[in-house]
Parts: sequence; C-alpha cells; structure tokens
Amino acid sequence: MKRLFSIALLCCAFAAAAPAYAAIVRQVAPDGTSGSPAIQVHQASREIKVAENTGVVRKSDAPKENATEAEDTKPDVHGGASGDESLYPIAAQCGGCHKQIYDEWSSSQHAYASISPMFHKFEQKFQTLTQGTVGTFCVRCHQQVGTQLGEAREAPLWARSQISREGVTCITCHRVKEEFGKVNGERRVEPGKIYEPVFGSGEKSVIKNVLANKETYSVKTNAQGRGNDIHKGMITNDQITKSEFCVSCHQVAVNLGIKLEIVWDQYRDSPARKAGVTCQDCHMGKVPGQPKGYATSPSAIVGGKEINPGRKHANHRFIGPGYSIAHPGIFPHNTKAQAYSIKDWLQFDWRGGWGTSKFEDKVAGGKLKVKFPERWADSNDREDAREIIDENLKKLDERDVLRRQVMENSSKVDGPYVEGTPKVGEDLAFSYKIKNINTGHNLPSGSLGAQPQLWVNVALVDPDGLNIWESGYVDSNGDMADLHSLDVAAGRIDTDQMLVNLQTKFLTTNVKGTDREMYLPVNFDIDPLPQLRPPSIPTTVLNHPPLVRMENHSLTPLGVKEAKYQVPGNLINKPGKYRLAFRMRSRAEPIYFMRFVGATKVMEESMNERIMNFHDFEVNIDVKG
Repeated sequence: MKRLFSIALLCCAFAAAAPAYAAIVRQVAPDGTSGSPAIQVHQASREIKVAENTGVVRKSDAPKENATEAEDTKPDVHGGASGDESLYPIAAQCGGCHKQIYDEWSSSQHAYASISPMFHKFEQKFQTLTQGTVGTFCVRCHQQVGTQLGEAREAPLWARSQISREGVTCITCHRVKEEFGKVNGERRVEPGKIYEPVFGSGEKSVIKNVLANKETYSVKTNAQGRGNDIHKGMITNDQITKSEFCVSCHQVAVNLGIKLEIVWDQYRDSPARKAGVTCQDCHMGKVPGQPKGYATSPSAIVGGKEINPGRKHANHRFIGPGYSIAHPGIFPHNTKAQAYSIKDWLQFDWRGGWGTSKFEDKVAGGKLKVKFPERWADSNDREDAREIIDENLKKLDERDVLRRQVMENSSKVDGPYVEGTPKVGEDLAFSYKIKNINTGHNLPSGSLGAQPQLWVNVALVDPDGLNIWESGYVDSNGDMADLHSLDVAAGRIDTDQMLVNLQTKFLTTNVKGTDREMYLPVNFDIDPLPQLRPPSIPTTVLNHPPLVRMENHSLTPLGVKEAKYQVPGNLINKPGKYRLAFRMRSRAEPIYFMRFVGATKVMEESMNERIMNFHDFEVNIDVKG
C-alpha cells in the first residue's frame, strides 16, 4: 500500500473531556491540518459536536458513565465546595505581582491537570471498573485543593471552584510547609488567605522591604485599606528546590502494587542524581530538558516597580512532551476568559470559525444561517471570544515549539547505516541508533502502560517520488499498525512488522495462562472476573503483582537502541536516487486507549492534531542498476 510521508511538523499525566453540555453541530468545515494521510482522512470525515471537546464526568452517587442534565445544575463558579475557598487563593491573585510566572504556568501541564478531558474520562472508567473503590486516589493530585475543600470526586468542571479547576496551581506547591517525601499524592496544602505567608526557596527575598514601604508599592496585607493584596512574607522551604518535592505526584502505584508512574524510581538511580542534577534543573531551567542553568528576571513587579531584577528565575512552564486537547476557551488559563462560564465556552464553536471576520461577514451578509445559543447570539460577543481563542491558541503553539526542543534536547539519532551497496532487486538493509542523552530518567517516561507513545516513522521514496515502503505508519484512526489497530484487525492494512515503538505496555496473564498487552493492569478483557488477588509472596519480592507485569520498551538514561529495517528487493525496481526519510513521533495518548475509556471523536482528533514530530531529516541513497 502506498502512503505519503510528510516531514512537516505535526508530541505525563492523563489528559480531559466528557459528555457535551450543549449540542452544537459545526456549521462551517474547519481548515485542513498537517499530518499523515490517515489522520487527514479522519479529520475530514468528521461531523461532530464542538461542545464534546471539553467536559467532565457527570455527578453521580455511584460510578457511572452517563447522567441527566438535571444532575449538573450547580453554580458554574464556586460551586460544589464545602470548605472556605477564601483560604485557597487562586492563581490570578498571585499573577497580579508575578505576571511572568502566571503566564508561564497558565499553559503548563500542571495548569492542565484538572481540566484535561482525558484525565476525566480515564478516571471515570477506572472508578467504574473498580466499583468506586479507588475513591479520591486520582483527584488528590489532579485537583488537590478541590479535594481538600470537600468537592465531590465526580463533580463536573462547571460545578467546581476556580481553584479546583486550576489543578496544580500556585498554592499547591507554595503553601506546602512540610517535607512529606511520600508518593501517591500524600501531602497537604496549608489553608490561608492571600495575606498569609507563602513557602519558597527564599533566595534573595526582598519581601520585607516591600512590606516596610506599603504606600510606595501600593500594597496591603489585610482586607482594609487601599492597594494590591500581598502576602505578609515568605517562609523558606528548601525542599521546593529538590527532586523529592516532585515525588508525591510523580511516583504512583495502583491496584496491587503495580507502578503507573515511576519517574522517581528512574531518577533516584540515574546519572543525573549522582551528579546533583534535580528535576527542576531540566524542567524549570532556561534550556528545555537540559541542566544549563536558569534565566534571571524580577521576582515580582509590585506597584509598577521591579523587585529583585537579577533574581534566578525558575520557568513555571514545566516543559515536557504533554499537550492540551481541551477547548481553547477553557485552556490555557486566561483571566479574560473567566468572564464567560465553562458552559458558555462549551457552546462556542471555535472550529466553525465563530468570531472570525470571514465567518461573521457571511453571517451578516445572509450567506450563512446559524442558530446560535442565546449566550453567543451577539456577534460582538463572538468576536471578543475569538480574540481570547486566538490568544490561547498562540500560547499552545509556543508550547509546541518548547515541546519539540525538550524532545530533541533529550535524544540523539545517528544514521542511517546502510549495509552493502544498494542495488535494484536486492533487499535494502539499514539501521539507526537512537540514544537517550537525558541523564535523569527513561525516554519516554511519565505515566506508563497506556501512554505516552514515542515511535519511529521511516519511509523510502523512489526516484519518481512514490512512497514504496514505510514503517511507523498509522491507521485511519491514527493508531500504529500493531495488535491494537482496528484496521489491522479488520484486514484493511498490514501489521507493521518492523515497528519501533518505545511505549511501555502492561502485560496480564489471562484465562489460558498466556500474556497479553492490555490498556490497564487488569486482566478483564478475557476473564469473566478480573484476577486481582493479594499475592502469597510480597510484591516487593516479586517486583510486580500476581498475573500483571510491565513490558518496558523505553530507553534508560544514556541508553541506546538500534532500529533495524529491511526493504524487500522486489520494491526496489529501478536505479536512481532514492530518498530515505526519518522522523520520531510523540503523542500523549494512543487512540485505542482513548476509545477504551470512552473519549469523543473530537478528543481523538485533537490528540492527533498536535502529534509532535522531531529529529525529522532525510538522506539520498543511490541505487545501482
């Protein structure tokens, strides 16, 4: 089968959306996007509801997939919390003085943790499969403050408080006073109004000078008086600069001891730790993915005055390969976007062109008839919303550039190494060497099993420009052509026998005693009842629970993998100059896993749209007659 190979640009934690609140069918087809032909076909053939792109699990008394609209009638703002929300300041309050940090954080995966449609879909599926016994295991990292406030685990975004929707927000780190050093989200955010002290590294802090000159800086430390609200001081917590601070949410074990996130396990035995390099050095430094030091900038701008301008600046983008598939009116966080409710944004068809000049001119000229929701009936409102959408899409595009940098800075590809002299009618054998030059953890790392995906895509193009052979191609859904591909199962495409995929998989022992790759470490796919039983031998001895284990394909720090390929000679039927094209591809979630947890079509589409291509290059190969 001939497939075109594009070298144009197209990359943990689970990502987030659920049932739509408003049913709005797209009126205008969106512009095409770059990607593989299979993905383009998928995008072009869709007819979907825009509101499906971002939503959350419906409220229920017991785990279930669907609920009626009547169950979602809580207030959109500050709803669903039983605690005192004023004791948990939101990021926008901090952003008044720390604008640069707020802007960086606003598009980060930390800021995305609560909003992520895939997180909500996966979390609900996990709850359903385990009959609700998981409890708050997932949300206590993804929505820690909301959990402390007593918000219901299954509450939708519009019924949650603003601080809960911010996921891993400012106070999630800067109001932690103890060195917990525990895994599985075991730590606590200290409650306190915006005026209470925060916890930080304490490096060159000059907050005392600001507090001593409140009128000069126009600040206040209580509800009375005039000026901007400010915290009374900063308390040093050295742990915030250490890798141990990240352990709570980046080392996670589920089920009977199977580890879903093992970044800490990988790091604590890594060359980086031996050299004193921390998680922060690579993920908050000035060069994404490399410990090249930190930038400098003011720690704050208060009353229009720069505070400590030469201070070491930790980048709060927390750069990694993850990305958003949420409605761009809801994420990145944008203070202007908060003028509209979550439900308002879910009704706004940004892909349909609402608010753009082209779209609005057609509506005004009567060339396009659209039945708008009441909230978006006014064209001025749609145009204002479009400005916010465009601003947020620009932020996401900027993050894509950094995502590519962190992947390329963390890996190296050498090759191709061609065996012998290429000739017509003879097999063409060649290989590449892929090295993980990141010294801190495996490539890829993050959440294991279901995601992330990192694979190699190689294609050979003949002298006439035809793609005659390819490995790492995707099916019509965007999945690789392996045992999880629906197209492979249906016989529509061939299995990719030479696929190089660095994705780690769960293996479960099923009813006949054989191992099988699974979406989760639960053997429910074949067995009538999942075999989740305590082992007779401790898991610390077995290194895995009974009947479940991991199949690791990722590269250890400084590890090397040789990717070998062989093109059949019958495909090389003419002499001349051939092009051998290479790229690595990164995606946050496999499409087959998204379908398993009940993701919507538009979620799948959004996941495919921002696949990251990196280390993309090609070489010419002369084939003799």
